[in-house]
Amino acid sequence: MPYIYTNMKKLPIGIQTFRDIIDEGFAYVDKTEIAYNLITVGRYYFLSRPRRFGKSLFLDTLKEIFEGNKRLFKGLYIEDKWDFENVHPVLRISLGAGGAKTKKELDRLLKWHLEDAEDNLKINCPKEAPANECFKYLIKEAYEKTGKKVVILIDEYDKPILDNITDTQTALLMRDEMKSFYAVIKDSDTYIRLVFITGVSKFSKMNLFSGLNNLEDITLDANYATICGYRHKDLLTTFREHLRGADMEEVRKWYNGYNYFGDKVYNPFDILLFISKGKEFRNYWWSTGNPSFLIRLLNEKDFYLPDIENYEATDEILDSFDIDTIELPALLWQTGYLTIKEKIWERNRIKYKLTIPNLEIQFSLNEFFIDALTTQRTEKIRIQDRLYEALEKGNLDALKEVLYGLFASIPYHNFTNNKIAEYEGYYASLIYAYFASLGLDTIPEDTYSKGRIDMTLKMNDNVFIFEFKVVDKATGNALQQIKDKKYYEKYQPAKGTIYLIGIEFGRKERNILNYQWEALLN
Repeated sequence: MPYIYTNMKKLPIGIQTFRDIIDEGFAYVDKTEIAYNLITVGRYYFLSRPRRFGKSLFLDTLKEIFEGNKRLFKGLYIEDKWDFENVHPVLRISLGAGGAKTKKELDRLLKWHLEDAEDNLKINCPKEAPANECFKYLIKEAYEKTGKKVVILIDEYDKPILDNITDTQTALLMRDEMKSFYAVIKDSDTYIRLVFITGVSKFSKMNLFSGLNNLEDITLDANYATICGYRHKDLLTTFREHLRGADMEEVRKWYNGYNYFGDKVYNPFDILLFISKGKEFRNYWWSTGNPSFLIRLLNEKDFYLPDIENYEATDEILDSFDIDTIELPALLWQTGYLTIKEKIWERNRIKYKLTIPNLEIQFSLNEFFIDALTTQRTEKIRIQDRLYEALEKGNLDALKEVLYGLFASIPYHNFTNNKIAEYEGYYASLIYAYFASLGLDTIPEDTYSKGRIDMTLKMNDNVFIFEFKVVDKATGNALQQIKDKKYYEKYQPAKGTIYLIGIEFGRKERNILNYQWEALLN
């Protein structure tokens, strides 16, 4: 049943303008306490968040604060705390629209984006000035014209680079040109009150913001953990009437889970669409698009997909995103397909354990992996249904048939043209992706005092323990290893049945060469 508007506030689906949200009566989650804290303690900020998380709306909120539009903040936290008479010129640039592939095109694009700032400030750049000179001119002239320091707000700072990320040479050109553009900020410190830069990715400061060493990265600062996104408390207050009758625990499982060391948050787009579409659980955010270069990266990297769950990364890895050093875990984290499970202090350094945030991403990301690793787009649903049925019934012989057919249906050229298919982890990666795409409790690299289980699967009260090996000839060692190391002891006593499954893949056959299983009954 579609969402029907009554006397409840309208849903701000796709609305990124703070003034419109307030004037037109859209529902709004108050972020002005965070804004107040941010603008009173510092001057230079950088924030990375996934797409459609509310970055643009927050920037627009800052714009209205510094332009002194107090009436818009009636009833909000900042209303009686900020001096709205102290107006500052605001230079806001959003790089979300347009595209460029040459230096000339990028300069034209940047000047086009600066035209809005010229109109807002009522200052015209010298006609033939390149974009970086125009940027510098606007900052200085705005300061001299008003006597007030300038607020610089840059949204989607990384878009010109990301648009070309699969073309390394063009992407490098875009990066170097953008570096020259952003260098203006450092040179204009005398005239600046606040800088706030946002984007999806965290390109290396050394390569993009060289010299701008006073830029504070608040991406993982607990003080700003909920700067974007909705908290569960917001759903129970601001959207209480909209969500009446919804299973809130299921909503949490599907859409919550993004962790920036404060309250975990929801992607606002998911919640707004969930309400609008009659509270039906779907992958709303995922369906709006995903990075096309993920497929390229999967094909080029020997990455073992089960490692995604509980992957441990350092600050260096999470901040390593750059054109010539794109790490898959860092990319998945920055784009919102992984989140931080916990922070670990070990050997005098911080590490982060990554995990999939919620069911929407678990379903969607693993289906994406299946498409990237195989050509089974049409057979995928049938295979998923048969896998689920075999596991639900505890029919391990039927499970073998499904898995054998799964690998048999992958065309030979998929192995020869796809680098990921050349290494042993391909088989476990694909099985993991299929199981995880079913929404099942799938535990890869399951740690145990006597070893590490390749994969554990829980369904209803049953436990399935898998060991995988790639061999030249059948040995039976996969099942034997489970038994010798007594992996099953971790799950004893179990309410249901514990199944031990050893699978050996033939290196030449590219399919199951030996499949053995045993059941341990209570």
